[in-house]
Amino acid sequence: MRAVPSQISGYKVGGSLGFNHPTYVTRQADQDLLEALKAGQFCYVFNCRQMGKSSLRVRAMHLLKTEGMCSASVDMTSLGSNINAQQWYSGVIYQLFQGFNLKGKVNLKVWLQEREHFSPVQKLSQFIEEVLLASFPEQKFFIFIDEIDKVLSLNFSLDDFFALIRFCYNQRAENSAYENLTFALFGVATPSDLIEDKTQTLFNIGQAIELTGFGPIDALPLAQGLCPNVEDPQAVLREILAWTGGQPFLSQKLCQWVVTSDVFISAGQEVEAIEDLVRS
Repeated sequence: MRAVPSQISGYKVGGSLGFNHPTYVTRQADQDLLEALKAGQFCYVFNCRQMGKSSLRVRAMHLLKTEGMCSASVDMTSLGSNINAQQWYSGVIYQLFQGFNLKGKVNLKVWLQEREHFSPVQKLSQFIEEVLLASFPEQKFFIFIDEIDKVLSLNFSLDDFFALIRFCYNQRAENSAYENLTFALFGVATPSDLIEDKTQTLFNIGQAIELTGFGPIDALPLAQGLCPNVEDPQAVLREILAWTGGQPFLSQKLCQWVVTSDVFISAGQEVEAIEDLVRS
Protein backbone atom coordinates (compact mmCIF):
# COMPACT_ATOMS: atom_id res chain seq x y z
CA MET A 1 0.00 0.00 0.00
CA ARG A 2 1.31 3.41 -0.90
CA ALA A 3 1.27 6.27 1.57
CA VAL A 4 0.22 9.83 1.00
CA PRO A 5 3.58 11.67 1.15
CA SER A 6 3.77 14.29 3.87
CA GLN A 7 3.62 17.81 2.49
CA ILE A 8 5.63 19.11 5.42
CA SER A 9 8.11 17.06 7.40
CA GLY A 10 8.34 18.16 11.02
CA TYR A 11 11.70 16.48 11.46
CA LYS A 12 14.89 18.49 11.41
CA VAL A 13 18.12 16.84 10.31
CA GLY A 14 21.19 18.78 11.39
CA GLY A 15 21.49 22.06 13.24
CA SER A 16 19.86 22.98 16.52
CA LEU A 17 16.14 22.71 17.16
CA GLY A 18 14.13 25.71 18.27
CA PHE A 19 12.85 25.66 21.85
CA ASN A 20 9.29 24.94 20.67
CA HIS A 21 10.07 22.54 17.83
CA PRO A 22 7.45 19.74 17.83
CA THR A 23 10.05 16.98 17.58
CA TYR A 24 12.25 18.21 20.42
CA VAL A 25 12.86 15.27 22.76
CA THR A 26 13.15 16.19 26.43
CA ARG A 27 15.75 14.12 28.26
CA GLN A 28 17.02 13.94 31.82
CA ALA A 29 19.78 16.33 30.79
CA ASP A 30 17.19 19.07 30.25
CA GLN A 31 16.13 18.92 33.88
CA ASP A 32 19.66 18.40 35.22
CA LEU A 33 21.06 21.38 33.32
CA LEU A 34 18.26 23.76 34.25
CA GLU A 35 18.35 22.83 37.93
CA ALA A 36 22.14 23.15 38.12
CA LEU A 37 22.18 26.52 36.36
CA LYS A 38 19.45 27.95 38.57
CA ALA A 39 21.46 26.77 41.57
CA GLY A 40 24.42 28.77 40.26
CA GLN A 41 26.58 25.80 39.35
CA PHE A 42 29.17 25.93 36.60
CA CYS A 43 28.04 23.29 34.08
CA TYR A 44 29.62 21.57 31.13
CA VAL A 45 28.04 19.35 28.50
CA PHE A 46 30.72 17.44 26.64
CA ASN A 47 29.72 14.77 24.16
CA CYS A 48 30.22 13.67 20.57
CA ARG A 49 28.73 15.57 17.67
CA GLN A 50 25.05 15.47 16.70
CA MET A 51 23.89 14.56 20.22
CA GLY A 52 21.70 17.64 20.64
CA LYS A 53 24.00 19.85 22.72
CA SER A 54 23.10 23.06 20.91
CA SER A 55 19.39 22.25 21.01
CA LEU A 56 19.71 21.63 24.74
CA ARG A 57 21.37 25.03 25.14
CA VAL A 58 18.70 26.83 23.08
CA ARG A 59 15.91 25.32 25.15
CA ALA A 60 17.64 26.07 28.46
CA MET A 61 18.15 29.70 27.44
CA HIS A 62 14.47 30.02 26.56
CA LEU A 63 13.27 28.47 29.81
CA LEU A 64 15.55 30.73 31.84
CA LYS A 65 14.16 33.72 29.96
CA THR A 66 10.58 32.71 30.79
CA GLU A 67 11.57 32.86 34.45
CA GLY A 68 12.94 36.38 34.12
CA MET A 69 16.62 35.50 33.80
CA CYS A 70 18.98 36.69 31.06
CA SER A 71 21.49 34.72 29.06
CA ALA A 72 23.84 35.12 26.12
CA SER A 73 25.62 32.59 23.98
CA VAL A 74 29.17 32.86 22.66
CA ASP A 75 29.77 30.66 19.61
CA MET A 76 33.43 29.71 19.38
CA THR A 77 33.04 28.80 15.70
CA SER A 78 32.11 32.35 14.73
CA LEU A 79 35.27 33.75 16.33
CA GLY A 80 37.47 31.97 13.81
CA SER A 81 40.80 30.24 14.31
CA ASN A 82 43.37 32.26 12.35
CA ILE A 83 43.38 35.09 14.90
CA ASN A 84 45.48 36.31 17.82
CA ALA A 85 44.55 36.47 21.48
CA GLN A 86 43.58 40.14 21.31
CA GLN A 87 41.13 39.48 18.48
CA TRP A 88 39.72 36.39 20.18
CA TYR A 89 38.97 38.07 23.50
CA SER A 90 37.56 41.12 21.72
CA GLY A 91 35.25 38.79 19.82
CA VAL A 92 34.03 37.23 23.06
CA ILE A 93 33.37 40.67 24.55
CA TYR A 94 31.48 41.77 21.44
CA GLN A 95 29.28 38.67 21.43
CA LEU A 96 28.45 39.22 25.11
CA PHE A 97 27.74 42.88 24.40
CA GLN A 98 25.35 41.90 21.62
CA GLY A 99 23.84 38.91 23.39
CA PHE A 100 22.92 40.87 26.51
CA ASN A 101 21.65 43.80 24.41
CA LEU A 102 23.91 46.39 26.06
CA LYS A 103 24.04 48.86 23.18
CA GLY A 104 22.24 51.60 25.08
CA LYS A 105 24.16 51.06 28.31
CA VAL A 106 27.78 51.40 27.25
CA ASN A 107 29.76 52.66 24.27
CA LEU A 108 31.80 49.53 23.63
CA LYS A 109 34.27 51.17 21.25
CA VAL A 110 35.14 53.88 23.77
CA TRP A 111 35.20 51.39 26.62
CA LEU A 112 37.74 49.21 24.82
CA GLN A 113 39.88 52.18 23.78
CA GLU A 114 40.13 53.31 27.39
CA ARG A 115 41.56 49.89 28.26
CA GLU A 116 43.83 49.33 25.29
CA HIS A 117 46.80 48.91 27.62
CA PHE A 118 45.13 45.96 29.37
CA SER A 119 45.93 42.37 28.47
CA PRO A 120 43.18 40.54 26.55
CA VAL A 121 42.01 38.52 29.55
CA GLN A 122 42.08 41.63 31.76
CA LYS A 123 39.71 43.35 29.35
CA LEU A 124 37.26 40.48 29.53
CA SER A 125 37.55 40.36 33.31
CA GLN A 126 36.88 44.09 33.54
CA PHE A 127 33.97 43.79 31.11
CA ILE A 128 32.38 41.14 33.29
CA GLU A 129 32.80 43.14 36.49
CA GLU A 130 32.25 46.70 35.27
CA VAL A 131 29.63 46.12 32.59
CA LEU A 132 27.84 42.80 33.04
CA LEU A 133 27.59 42.73 36.83
CA ALA A 134 26.61 46.39 36.83
CA SER A 135 23.92 45.73 34.22
CA PHE A 136 22.33 42.91 36.21
CA PRO A 137 22.74 43.94 39.86
CA GLU A 138 19.74 41.98 41.12
CA GLN A 139 19.18 39.46 38.35
CA LYS A 140 20.71 36.10 37.56
CA PHE A 141 22.39 35.90 34.17
CA PHE A 142 24.12 33.13 32.29
CA ILE A 143 26.95 32.88 29.78
CA PHE A 144 26.75 29.86 27.47
CA ILE A 145 29.91 28.94 25.57
CA ASP A 146 29.06 26.78 22.57
CA GLU A 147 31.44 24.71 20.42
CA ILE A 148 34.17 25.11 23.04
CA ASP A 149 36.27 22.46 21.28
CA LYS A 150 36.96 24.99 18.51
CA VAL A 151 39.51 26.65 20.79
CA LEU A 152 41.75 23.61 20.34
CA SER A 153 42.69 24.90 16.88
CA LEU A 154 43.94 28.25 18.19
CA ASN A 155 47.68 28.91 18.17
CA PHE A 156 47.70 30.37 21.69
CA SER A 157 46.75 29.02 25.10
CA LEU A 158 43.38 29.78 26.64
CA ASP A 159 44.34 28.71 30.13
CA ASP A 160 43.83 32.32 31.24
CA PHE A 161 40.26 32.21 29.94
CA PHE A 162 39.42 29.11 31.95
CA ALA A 163 41.23 30.57 34.95
CA LEU A 164 38.97 33.63 34.63
CA ILE A 165 35.87 31.46 34.85
CA ARG A 166 37.30 29.90 38.02
CA PHE A 167 38.10 33.40 39.32
CA CYS A 168 34.47 34.47 38.86
CA TYR A 169 33.33 31.60 41.05
CA ASN A 170 35.99 32.26 43.67
CA GLN A 171 34.94 35.90 43.81
CA ARG A 172 31.53 34.93 45.14
CA ALA A 173 33.08 34.67 48.59
CA GLU A 174 34.19 38.32 48.47
CA ASN A 175 31.73 39.96 46.11
CA SER A 176 28.15 38.70 46.21
CA ALA A 177 27.45 40.28 42.80
CA TYR A 178 29.31 37.35 41.22
CA GLU A 179 26.63 35.01 42.57
CA ASN A 180 24.38 36.31 39.79
CA LEU A 181 26.73 35.02 37.07
CA THR A 182 26.86 31.40 35.93
CA PHE A 183 28.76 29.78 33.05
CA ALA A 184 27.99 26.70 30.95
CA LEU A 185 30.27 25.10 28.35
CA PHE A 186 29.17 22.89 25.46
CA GLY A 187 31.31 20.98 23.01
CA VAL A 188 33.17 17.92 21.83
CA ALA A 189 36.02 17.85 24.30
CA THR A 190 37.21 16.63 27.66
CA PRO A 191 38.45 18.84 30.49
CA SER A 192 42.00 17.60 29.96
CA ASP A 193 41.83 18.61 26.28
CA LEU A 194 41.02 22.23 27.04
CA ILE A 195 43.49 23.20 29.76
CA GLU A 196 47.22 22.88 29.18
CA ASP A 197 48.19 23.72 32.76
CA LYS A 198 47.27 20.57 34.65
CA THR A 199 47.45 22.43 37.98
CA GLN A 200 44.32 24.39 37.03
CA THR A 201 41.21 23.00 38.66
CA LEU A 202 38.27 24.65 36.91
CA PHE A 203 36.29 21.50 36.25
CA ASN A 204 36.36 20.23 39.82
CA ILE A 205 33.97 23.03 40.76
CA GLY A 206 31.56 22.22 37.95
CA GLN A 207 28.83 19.74 37.20
CA ALA A 208 29.08 17.49 34.18
CA ILE A 209 25.70 17.10 32.51
CA GLU A 210 25.27 13.65 31.00
CA LEU A 211 23.61 13.76 27.60
CA THR A 212 22.34 10.33 26.60
CA GLY A 213 20.59 9.09 23.48
CA PHE A 214 16.82 9.00 23.12
CA GLY A 215 15.00 6.38 25.16
CA PRO A 216 11.71 4.82 23.97
CA ILE A 217 9.60 6.89 26.38
CA ASP A 218 11.53 10.14 25.93
CA ALA A 219 11.32 9.86 22.15
CA LEU A 220 7.52 9.60 21.91
CA PRO A 221 7.24 13.13 20.42
CA LEU A 222 8.97 11.73 17.34
CA ALA A 223 6.18 9.18 16.84
CA GLN A 224 3.53 11.86 16.34
CA GLY A 225 4.96 12.97 13.02
CA LEU A 226 5.04 9.49 11.49
CA CYS A 227 1.34 9.50 10.62
CA PRO A 228 -0.24 9.00 8.10
CA ASN A 229 2.65 6.97 6.72
CA VAL A 230 2.46 4.20 9.32
CA GLU A 231 -0.24 2.20 11.06
CA ASP A 232 1.51 1.88 14.43
CA PRO A 233 3.76 4.93 15.01
CA GLN A 234 5.15 3.73 18.33
CA ALA A 235 6.15 0.36 16.93
CA VAL A 236 7.89 2.08 14.02
CA LEU A 237 9.65 4.42 16.42
CA ARG A 238 10.88 1.50 18.52
CA GLU A 239 12.40 -0.06 15.41
CA ILE A 240 13.98 3.25 14.42
CA LEU A 241 15.59 3.57 17.85
CA ALA A 242 16.82 -0.02 17.60
CA TRP A 243 18.75 0.99 14.49
CA THR A 244 19.99 4.38 15.70
CA GLY A 245 20.66 3.55 19.34
CA GLY A 246 18.75 6.70 20.19
CA GLN A 247 21.32 8.97 18.53
CA PRO A 248 19.37 12.22 17.94
CA PHE A 249 20.61 13.10 14.45
CA LEU A 250 20.16 9.59 13.08
CA SER A 251 16.76 9.19 14.76
CA GLN A 252 15.46 12.42 13.23
CA LYS A 253 16.91 11.43 9.86
CA LEU A 254 15.32 7.99 9.82
CA CYS A 255 11.96 9.43 10.89
CA GLN A 256 12.24 11.88 8.02
CA TRP A 257 12.94 9.03 5.62
CA VAL A 258 9.76 7.31 6.77
CA VAL A 259 7.52 10.33 6.21
CA THR A 260 9.08 11.28 2.87
CA SER A 261 8.92 7.78 1.41
CA ASP A 262 5.90 6.57 -0.55
CA VAL A 263 5.65 3.30 1.39
CA PHE A 264 2.94 2.76 4.01
CA ILE A 265 4.19 0.67 6.95
CA SER A 266 1.47 -1.69 8.15
CA ALA A 267 1.35 -3.11 11.67
CA GLY A 268 3.69 -6.07 11.98
CA GLN A 269 5.87 -4.92 9.07
CA GLU A 270 8.00 -2.46 11.04
CA VAL A 271 11.18 -4.55 11.26
CA GLU A 272 11.30 -5.34 7.55
CA ALA A 273 10.23 -1.87 6.43
CA ILE A 274 12.78 0.03 8.50
CA GLU A 275 15.55 -2.37 7.49
CA ASP A 276 14.65 -1.81 3.84
CA LEU A 277 14.83 1.97 4.35
CA VAL A 278 18.19 1.77 6.08
CA ARG A 279 19.72 -0.51 3.48
CA SER A 280 18.24 1.22 0.45
